[in-house]
Amino acid sequence: MIYHRAKSIEIDNETCVGCRKCVDLCFVDTLRFDAEKKRPYVAYIEDCEGCMVCESNCPAGALTVYPIFPIHVPDPFC
Repeated sequence: MIYHRAKSIEIDNETCVGCRKCVDLCFVDTLRFDAEKKRPYVAYIEDCEGCMVCESNCPAGALTVYPIFPIHVPDPFC
């Protein structure tokens, strides 16, 4: 079994347009939205699955995900 994670996510606030798409698409709630600054931020990096959906769907290209590939998790049934 292989489990993917991310070691970090960088958000370029100069490039970000504040559309919330990354926050809405994150199914593990890693990203949150700061309503005052109108920008996303990384709230729970430890929950990130490294799926890169946020990065690949950002219309401004403001996110960069640095994944850890691959992490081998031994299969307990072998």
